[in-house]
Amino acid sequence: MKVVDLLTEGDNPQVSFEIVPPKRGSTLSEILEIVDELSEFDPPFLDVTSHSAQVYYEEQNDGSWRRHVKRKRPGTLGMCAAIKGRFGIETVPHLLCRGFTREESEDALIELNYLGIHNVMALRGDDTGFQKPISVDRTRNEYAIDLVKQIADMNRGQYLEELIDAAPTEFCVGVAGYPEKHFEAPNITWDVLNLKRKVDAGADYITSQMFFDNAPFLDFVERCRDVGITVPIVPGLKILTRKRQLQTLPARFHLQIPEALAAECEAAKNDSEVAEIGIRWALKQCEGLMEAGFSNLHFYIIQTPQHVREVVGALRKMA
Repeated sequence: MKVVDLLTEGDNPQVSFEIVPPKRGSTLSEILEIVDELSEFDPPFLDVTSHSAQVYYEEQNDGSWRRHVKRKRPGTLGMCAAIKGRFGIETVPHLLCRGFTREESEDALIELNYLGIHNVMALRGDDTGFQKPISVDRTRNEYAIDLVKQIADMNRGQYLEELIDAAPTEFCVGVAGYPEKHFEAPNITWDVLNLKRKVDAGADYITSQMFFDNAPFLDFVERCRDVGITVPIVPGLKILTRKRQLQTLPARFHLQIPEALAAECEAAKNDSEVAEIGIRWALKQCEGLMEAGFSNLHFYIIQTPQHVREVVGALRKMA
């Protein structure tokens, strides 16, 4: 089923999750154990992140530096197939512009179509220092809107190479929204209008970047509706569990942590207390969002589902 259909079905609240593939050389068993723990909450879908190749340098004995290119977390497509096959949960693989050519994106979409996976998240991706070179027969999407257009073309049966009797695909396309604006956008108005262009190009729904203050998110949704964005907007949430995340999350995701939350976590004796604070804060956020009419919530999981389980479990008891 398509995400846009799943968002209107099931009991409230519906909670989806985002997980990451295992590191290169690891096994899938640990991830499958996480999914098994989450499956009791009947998530409508699971997002699986994608990671392009990264550039790193290694110093040689002669003092020179050797350039390496490696994907540290491959396996997004295989992981999606394994989860859907074992648990019957719809998966949403992330597709990136950076680090992949349009030809590679088309091949990935064709394989997903064969696997019966018809939901994707179209993203530009982080700058990892590596980009595929372009040529006559190797092109690339510069921005997420370009990838959305490519997928929309395939849904109309239009591939990069003209094919006779090409079968159209049926992908449901998600894109990212930024309640506190994308860090490269000059202002929130510009960013929302750019998001509308992605929706007009073929995006079916929006999942927001994580946020810790509901007010900017609600303002963001209102701005989206004001410019004519009518597709579903799913709030993205993260539970703060470690004191060091007060620095790492703003640096990595360009977001703000409310003063009250930051002060309480800073005063905590240890990370166990921080996690308790983060769980209470996330639960309060969820309650506020549900009161505002958002029955679908999306949690970003990085390492363990333990803390999310506590929040979702409490929400289910309240429903």
